[in-house]
Amino acid sequence: MTGTASPGYLVRPMSFLDHIERCNNARLAEFGPWFIGSERAGFIHRDFAPELARRPDLFAHREGGWHLEAALDTAAKRTAAVRAFLLELRGRGYFTGLWREEPYPVTWQWGRPPLMEIERAAAPWFGVRAFGPHLTGYVRRRDGLHVWVPRRSYSKPTFPGQLDNTVAGGQPAGIGLHDNLIKECAEEASIPRALAERARAVGYVSYWNQSGPQLKPDIMVCFDLELPEEFTPRANDGEVHSFELWPVERVFETVRDTFDFKYNCNLVLIDFFVRHGLFAADDPDFLRIVGELKATQPRET
Repeated sequence: MTGTASPGYLVRPMSFLDHIERCNNARLAEFGPWFIGSERAGFIHRDFAPELARRPDLFAHREGGWHLEAALDTAAKRTAAVRAFLLELRGRGYFTGLWREEPYPVTWQWGRPPLMEIERAAAPWFGVRAFGPHLTGYVRRRDGLHVWVPRRSYSKPTFPGQLDNTVAGGQPAGIGLHDNLIKECAEEASIPRALAERARAVGYVSYWNQSGPQLKPDIMVCFDLELPEEFTPRANDGEVHSFELWPVERVFETVRDTFDFKYNCNLVLIDFFVRHGLFAADDPDFLRIVGELKATQPRET
């Protein structure tokens, strides 16, 4: 189980704020902090906590939080011990169809040495902050700005068939954000390195999303890449079903009026709309939209 709860039925016209609120649905009162040494590494939901309690050799509950065994005093020791625990959980039915053998760095602040590494599928179960590059590939044509919009493969285990950012991916351990983006450009869209290297980091969006006992207090680093009019992205690794070049007005309206895009990809596109002047400054939601794209704390504490 990943992602976000169903949006349900709206009794009023949709707005961009609905997507921001949908991403920020965390009820932090249901979680307790998880510490590695003195540093908070994530959050544990009260329904997942009994799994940790079964392993007092690894996890202890004290002073209102969960603590990893102090004898695991290096990142390598922590990674190995927690991985063995996760493999036990996997054998009992957790992470079905989602295990990737892709380690994520466990760190609350990008750029700091990770406290350890954790399997991607397990990160939200421990409320670990994940990072990732999200790129909007656009084309300037005589009739205006256009955006390359991919549709996710219908066979993907998460959000099959939904619309996505032009290129996007999680951030594994051991690689920089920009290098990871170049890798994802080749894998997802067949964008050659020489072209992908033109991508520029232009900001970030963040959110606190809860799905049952899983928490994603994540940060997505936004990249823009202006593509030549003659270039067409092409699916390469099976992650994408197809690409279409849409006028930016169609993208704007689709985000505003539907849930067709994967839930967190809407935030990246809203940020793109802000930066490319598609919102009027006098829009009554403008300041709130700009401010809430960077949620540093959940709405409920």
